[in-house]
Amino acid sequence: MWQRIQSAALVLLILAPFALAGAQDLSGADMRSLDGQVQEIKSDVLNIASELNNLEERLLYPSNTQLSVFVALAPEETFRLDAVQVLIDGELATHHIYSFKELEALQKGGVQRVYTGNVPTGNHQISVTVNGKLKNGSDFSESSSFTFSKGVRPKALGLTLAQPGFGSEAIRVGDW
Repeated sequence: MWQRIQSAALVLLILAPFALAGAQDLSGADMRSLDGQVQEIKSDVLNIASELNNLEERLLYPSNTQLSVFVALAPEETFRLDAVQVLIDGELATHHIYSFKELEALQKGGVQRVYTGNVPTGNHQISVTVNGKLKNGSDFSESSSFTFSKGVRPKALGLTLAQPGFGSEAIRVGDW
């Protein structure tokens, strides 16, 4: 009996390295397979999140009530834009204070969406207040009100801002 145990132990000692190597190979292959599955699940989750964001936007801002407001600077403007405030039908829609990078992007021809929301079809009033600093260092504040009509389709309004006092309107509103 003791000889059988010794023989079995000897066989186990001889075969143990081969068995461990096989187990390591299996776990390495399993790990690669598991890693592939994790990457596939991550991709699926990202796709679902994107679809949910699109669905949320369509639900929150249906096309028949959607209004977006964009800000741009008139070409060759040198004033420093500090802040923009937008009221729609007397209610605060947005107020934005500009960072240096945002101002730099606008001066290079960029456009910024400052508001997306819902308004019913019909005529509405938009009031815009702009605060900034002229090249000579003096502060300025300009305010203007405009009427716009919202139809069934989504509406995009563009606010084009210019330096006040040079013969042109400091704030212009138009369809985009």
